[in-house]
Amino acid sequence: MDYKLILDDIKPTEEENNRVNEVSSKLMEFINDKCHLENLDVEAVLVGSVAKGTYLRGKSDIDIFMAFPLSTDEKDLKEKGLDLAHQSCDAFGGEPYHQFASHPYVTTEIEGFEIDFVPCYRIDDGSQLKSAVDRTILHTKYVQANLKEGQNDEVLLLKRFMDMTGTYGSEFKVGGFAGYLCELLIIKYGSFENTLREASEWQFGHVIDLKDYGTAKNFKDPLICIDPTDKNRNVGAALRLDKYSQFIQSARNYLNSDKKQDYFYPLDKKLDKNVILDELKSRESYFMVIRFDIPQIPLDTLHPQLKKTTESLRKVLNNNDFLVFQANYWTDEISSAVILIELAVSKLNDIKVHEGPKVYYSIACDNFIKKFGLENCYLLDDTMVLNVRREFTNPEAFIRHILTKDHISLIKMGKNLTKPLLESYEILDIEDLACDEEGLAFLDDFIYPNQYIRR
Repeated sequence: MDYKLILDDIKPTEEENNRVNEVSSKLMEFINDKCHLENLDVEAVLVGSVAKGTYLRGKSDIDIFMAFPLSTDEKDLKEKGLDLAHQSCDAFGGEPYHQFASHPYVTTEIEGFEIDFVPCYRIDDGSQLKSAVDRTILHTKYVQANLKEGQNDEVLLLKRFMDMTGTYGSEFKVGGFAGYLCELLIIKYGSFENTLREASEWQFGHVIDLKDYGTAKNFKDPLICIDPTDKNRNVGAALRLDKYSQFIQSARNYLNSDKKQDYFYPLDKKLDKNVILDELKSRESYFMVIRFDIPQIPLDTLHPQLKKTTESLRKVLNNNDFLVFQANYWTDEISSAVILIELAVSKLNDIKVHEGPKVYYSIACDNFIKKFGLENCYLLDDTMVLNVRREFTNPEAFIRHILTKDHISLIKMGKNLTKPLLESYEILDIEDLACDEEGLAFLDDFIYPNQYIRR
């Protein structure tokens, strides 16, 4: 296939490249001049996809790392790094926002670009690592040295393909492929199409070890890609099993498709409220929609806690015989979140079986009978049981019972969500979710999983 037209759409324009280079150069020059005047052995380094020439059009975030000597005290690194970032913001009109990884860094916007100023240690290899971000400069240098001429375009095609099939991005919200992992795949397999051919045959635990370190046995992840700059790190550690599987199948679908070009563009989804609601009703499921306020915390903290809460609700409902078909969450990442649960039943019978000891344990059985009465106990296979009345026969009443101060401990909550959930939750009708474009898109994804990996 001829990818020229696609590359014309996804490669940064000459104007964008020039502006990125101009802004990043000004910022690094400012920091390096400051360090020279203050006699600091610190160097500003451009890293990430902008430095490697592997960024997609319109996604030209600028990452500037400030590399300190290994002998620098961690407290001094944080304080001086943040001070240099703040001085840069003051000089170029950016509003600084503190973020946290292995240590604090600053995010801002300058001349229309999102900028990260990140202090780190200057290391030569992974064995010298003092914080997780220290590898980033090594990653940039490795890709710059090993991507061959023309392979930048192959990286762009792979990133765009993954982006359009929902498998790109290593942040928790996505759980997909990191940009660095995409670059390593192209270095390994040579081209976009060859990467898909290879991926279509991957098994669980597939190993990529570009420098033959032989450390793959230390990992149990779906994809094991040993970091060329650190033999003890799997670049694929953040890749979730579902996204790994989706990429494998999307590769197969693409290779067998006669609509290959469509995979590089968003799905043409015509969201119709009535169609979506009719499909939901036709399933004859019972839907619970729990809406609540969210706290102002980093997104990399918010999403894991929302997922944890959703999965815990699913588990406790299943454990109490309310059969959950599927559950998922959505958030606007600003003020509110929604947990949507689809159940196979809307009402349970009034009684359930309460299990006691195995018949082989005579003392335990005697105590069980003494407690509940011989006339109430009976054997189910080799287990002593009795029938008891359910406290809750419908899921909404059960959920309202759980979402109280006295009973919230029955589920495993994200620690930052407990207070806002208890204080603000409301149970909505499924139609309340279909009142705007974002809600309809969430419902559409809920009904039709994996639609992005096929065209």
